[in-house]
Amino acid sequence: MAERYEHKNIEARWQEVWGKGKAFSTSDDKSRDKYYVLEMFPYPSGKIHMGHVRNYSIGDVLARFLMMKGKNVLHPMGWDSFGLPAENAAIQHGTHPAKWTYENIDNMRMQLKRMGLSYDWDREVATCKPDYYRWNQWIFLKLYEKGLAYKRRSSVNWCPGCATVLANEQVENGLCWRCDSVVEMKELEQWFLKITAYAEELLEHTYKLPGWPERVLIMQRNWIGKSTGAEVFFKVDGRDETIKIFTTRPDTLYGVTFMSLAAGHPALEKITTPERKAEVDRFISKVKGEAKGQRNIDEIEKEGVFTGAYCVNPLTGDKVPVYAANFVLMEYGTGAVMAVPAHDQRDFEFARVYGIALKVVINPIGGSLDPGTMEAAFVDDGVMVNSGPFDGAPNTGAMEAIIDLLEEKGVGKRSINYKLRDWGISRQRYWGCPIPMIYCEKCGTVPVPLEELPVILPEDVKLTGKGLSPLATPGFTDTTCPNCKGAARRETDTMDTFVDSSWYFLKYISPKENNLPFKKDEAGYWMPVDQYIGGIEHAVMHLLYARFFTKALRDIGLHGFDEPFKNLLTQGMVCKEIIKCPEHGFLYPEEARDGKCANCGKSVAVGAVEKMSKSKKNVIDPDRIIEEYGADTTRLFSLFAAPPEKDLDWNEEGVEGAYRFLGRIWRLVLENIDMLTAARPYAGNEPLSGPSKDIYHVTHKTINKVTHDIGERFHFNTAISSVMELVNALYQFQNTLQGKDAGSVELKVFREAVDSVILLIAPFAPHISEELWHKLGNTVPVYRTPWPAVNESALAREEATIVIQINGKVRSRINVPVDYPEQSVRDLVMKDEKAQEWIKGKELKKFVYVPNKIVNMVVA
Repeated sequence: MAERYEHKNIEARWQEVWGKGKAFSTSDDKSRDKYYVLEMFPYPSGKIHMGHVRNYSIGDVLARFLMMKGKNVLHPMGWDSFGLPAENAAIQHGTHPAKWTYENIDNMRMQLKRMGLSYDWDREVATCKPDYYRWNQWIFLKLYEKGLAYKRRSSVNWCPGCATVLANEQVENGLCWRCDSVVEMKELEQWFLKITAYAEELLEHTYKLPGWPERVLIMQRNWIGKSTGAEVFFKVDGRDETIKIFTTRPDTLYGVTFMSLAAGHPALEKITTPERKAEVDRFISKVKGEAKGQRNIDEIEKEGVFTGAYCVNPLTGDKVPVYAANFVLMEYGTGAVMAVPAHDQRDFEFARVYGIALKVVINPIGGSLDPGTMEAAFVDDGVMVNSGPFDGAPNTGAMEAIIDLLEEKGVGKRSINYKLRDWGISRQRYWGCPIPMIYCEKCGTVPVPLEELPVILPEDVKLTGKGLSPLATPGFTDTTCPNCKGAARRETDTMDTFVDSSWYFLKYISPKENNLPFKKDEAGYWMPVDQYIGGIEHAVMHLLYARFFTKALRDIGLHGFDEPFKNLLTQGMVCKEIIKCPEHGFLYPEEARDGKCANCGKSVAVGAVEKMSKSKKNVIDPDRIIEEYGADTTRLFSLFAAPPEKDLDWNEEGVEGAYRFLGRIWRLVLENIDMLTAARPYAGNEPLSGPSKDIYHVTHKTINKVTHDIGERFHFNTAISSVMELVNALYQFQNTLQGKDAGSVELKVFREAVDSVILLIAPFAPHISEELWHKLGNTVPVYRTPWPAVNESALAREEATIVIQINGKVRSRINVPVDYPEQSVRDLVMKDEKAQEWIKGKELKKFVYVPNKIVNMVVA
């Protein structure tokens, strides 16, 4: 009886071998073709989830495949380890964020190693370590030198109960997540990075990333939001004030009937009349009191208040009222919007509530609009009316001429606007990278000298979750001004953790470098990342910030490339059905027995398949699956069940199926181990016939498909399926080997085919592959063994005879190459002389081709 497949022992043994031998350490051998494969690094929450398993397995397949293809592969891993969850955990459990984080890193590192991932652990980074965030600070100071980092006032979520700033995710339905106080908006001095300086290049280069999903590129283009139009200046009647607006619809300028200002617009304080001031102030306080993330501008009820002021339309001279409005944001455009209710639905809704007149300036072609009977704004193209010299012109054709008129009058100009806003990086948090700035009463704002970096995050702090930053204590803030040597204080804000992840892929290149963030020559060799893998949810935050940092670091002189990631794969989610009790809500599977809730006995509903989530209790613990079935099975299922870019529906039967398939490979080798070790692989120098020729063809057909599916298409599921078909064929072929000696061509072909199975499945299931490869007497490990080469001549098959059947009767036969394309077969059939006797002059009603067998035609 063959030795049993004991996955626990096998996987532990090979993980130890790989670890002790530093199997996947990468050298900077610039004579070799490089390939940098990278999965987005995780936040060390304590345990990996099935999404991690799938993400990292995808990258590992590619890395191992390319190692075997001879590439110099860089495949690192690290930890995005600053952030709010560690701070919250420290408050809730009475521990320190550093202790919580490092314990989680140790646990997750162990889990990743247990998965058999081919990481170069010598390059591991953790963003919470001073030797990493020192370079965050260095980069910040270089950006400050170039005018790309600056400070200004900005609004934040403020909890009056805890007397602290809240992140958006800590605001739940407008209330503080901790004490349920109503969250307000408060203005604080905040640091910003000037990403807008790169808006046009960031946009332009989205058209130079053919290896990115178009969906992600469209999301970034929309986020950058380039608009071409005009700036227009409306003077405030009776005041020495001008309100500047930006519009993409200069064709509607003649239809302005009021002006809307954001609640935070600085002009409100200057133009509001005394009798309207109290009401305007109450409205501003109300709007500012609404927490960020709680206002969906498109969905909220449109509200506003009249300021008592009027502004003058620069083209018509009409005086129109100025309102403060809740649907205008200071963060977008100029914070002021010219309102044309006849031709903008949002303005239309506001005008109806506040009794403001409509003025039609564009009629539909061949029609006419009555402002008094309009039920919605007319937003389509048409013919201009009530627009002075532009009456009768198509609105789209008049836009440029109207801007010409604005420039001629000196009341406007052509302009380009971007929706993208500068990146606010200040966080009133503890567990983050300190911002390296000093405040001196004599010298003002002073950067920390580069040689004094890093500004160390102190660990002797008390975290309560209340008050301003925990860093606002004399032990940290009190310092000396680098310029005048007088008393000064440190900045107490820490950086947004997206700063940490905006350049980590560069630190992997030179993890031990101490003079610069990374070495320029090593960046020149390794960058850009050839394949980046992560979730679509990072499309307009992390991925955009990483692109910005790459361009900024280029301009600082640290490297010479434009984009960080050549190719991007956004993998799908791992999903599982949900179980819900009408009384107890979501249930774990073990809480539902025989269709009833174990708590109350009520019938449960097995709902739709949704993304795995702790809150919905439909998560699967990878540790349990690895313990029960092994890492190879877990990896194999996660890659076989769906293409990488599609969502994966979890199925326990599918896991068992993957385990059985690995067992079949195991038995195929072990049950034939004596024959296999005695035989040498077929070298291609002996004639083949019958089953041997067939299995040789199937072997090389499989090599060809798996190579193509992994290396070019990322269709891992079809690659695995092809190996399964080869294994099935080999089980049939082994029945022909009885009595064959070790030197027979049949055994040689069998040995080559079995070797190929082991090598082809190795990127997916590396432990069992190494074990079987070793048992076959090989001394070079699989990951250093060349990938199987395709014998192109083996792919060619002899001709197939195609029967031509017309109206149910055989009329002719033709010979074609096996797997000949259908259109080519059809062309030959239509030229066949015997077939022509039966179809000439008749109408072809139906043509059915069964590949390599028969053509069936119906004619009349």
